Amino acid sequence: MRKLLYFRVFGLLSCSLVLSVPAFSQTPAPAEAGNAAALSLEWVLGMALVGLLLVLLLGGLLLVFVQMLPFLNSFYNQPGRSDTLMGRFIGLFNRDARLFTGKSSNFLMEDHSYDGIQEYDNDLPPWWKYMFYATIVFGAVYLLNFHVFKSGQLQTQEYEAEMQEAALFMPKSTGGNANEKTDYKPLTDAAKLEAGHATFTQNCAACHGQNAEGMVGPNLTDEYWLHGGDVNDIFKTIKFGVTSKGMVAWQGKLTDDQILEVSSYILSVQGTNPANAKAPQGEKAK
Repeated sequence: MRKLLYFRVFGLLSCSLVLSVPAFSQTPAPAEAGNAAALSLEWVLGMALVGLLLVLLLGGLLLVFVQMLPFLNSFYNQPGRSDTLMGRFIGLFNRDARLFTGKSSNFLMEDHSYDGIQEYDNDLPPWWKYMFYATIVFGAVYLLNFHVFKSGQLQTQEYEAEMQEAALFMPKSTGGNANEKTDYKPLTDAAKLEAGHATFTQNCAACHGQNAEGMVGPNLTDEYWLHGGDVNDIFKTIKFGVTSKGMVAWQGKLTDDQILEVSSYILSVQGTNPANAKAPQGEKAK
């Protein structure tokens, strides 16, 4: 009765899946802009339902297989059947690796019997040994490539190289240079600082963290600076960049007013001590 019930459940799941796939696998027809979101949601829900049905179907298949395993073991554990492909597959569930090794795994060690437990000298499956050998070869190649001959780039080197390449595609400045003298004063207006915060979050947080705590780039909330901690120094660092350190130049993308807002915002978060702050870098501000 139990097996019959499992087969009925399996049949219902199969029919539901077959009937549902045509309905939900079609691409939504073109519609007006107002209905596009609704159609997209319906399509996602439909695919989610199909995925759920697939999971239930696979679960039903597994459940049926587990229930039939004793019968399959007794059927294929007969002379002439145990050496067939299906017989070897069923044997895997009885710790018989002949499907992979091609030979019986019952290598009983007669002199190894303790407390009624007999030990078998089973050989490892070939696929396992081949994967183990492959990891050894991979480890040797990796070591030679990245640490001995240094013909490959590690993550930090890749990042710096990509940042330098990205700097080449940044729009050129309409004027000025890194040696120009500026006499800016930090902004204190709340609206300007909030604008600087928004610009920082959008463009700088990926390297310096959402709270300027430092990630790839340095921590901007402590007293230590790599290129000066005055508002004019920060302004020039942002505007002209430091390509050798992976800091791109933001001139051309941000206006001078926006750069000053960001510089002022950075100074406003001094001493906030955010969580997971990066270790100090550079020299302490005087």
